[in-house]
Amino acid sequence: MKKFLIFLLIVVIFIVGGWWLWQSLKFEKETKTKPLMAENIQINKKIAMVIAFKDFRDEEYFRPKEILEGAGIEVKTASDQKGKAIGADGGEVTVDLLVSEVNPAEFDGVVFVGGPGCLKHLDNEDSYRLAKQTLSEGKILAAICISPVILAKAGVLEGKKATVWSSPLEKKPIETLKENGATYQEENVVTDENIITANGPAAAQEFGQTILKLLK
Repeated sequence: MKKFLIFLLIVVIFIVGGWWLWQSLKFEKETKTKPLMAENIQINKKIAMVIAFKDFRDEEYFRPKEILEGAGIEVKTASDQKGKAIGADGGEVTVDLLVSEVNPAEFDGVVFVGGPGCLKHLDNEDSYRLAKQTLSEGKILAAICISPVILAKAGVLEGKKATVWSSPLEKKPIETLKENGATYQEENVVTDENIITANGPAAAQEFGQTILKLLK
């Protein structure tokens, strides 16, 4: 009888211990899953990405676009010409509208992409107007690589912290920012209120994530 009671006690201990372990593992799994579910919430927003019709920087366009669309954000592509724009690395994208046709009131943000053809195709009054109107509407304005130069010339970086592409042999982009009142920051990505700037393709991932974070 004594042996039976001891056996019964052991069985009860195993059952209770097993139940407790199962509940602990279940709680831990739910705790880990909830943040991931929150990250996957779709955002009903709309962004215009502005690229040069020829020689935009592929990584600076496709990577942020992938991040934004992955969160459910609608992305429209604007350029200085309609048709099929070609990236410096051969990427192709169909242009949805001209830069002159972009109405910032219809978007939650405007993103300027850099690349070798950026200043040749986008350093003009249409881009300046778009940059100024985007901020006046209280929307997000972002630029990567050499394209912060366009924001500087538009006059929207005065008194703002910003970064831009440069190299040991080419410091003119930094000088342009400073000449137009910006405070240059030697960082990959810089955010100052509604303005986000990044310094090149290596920052494309962080750039896209920063835009997404600000949209949230």
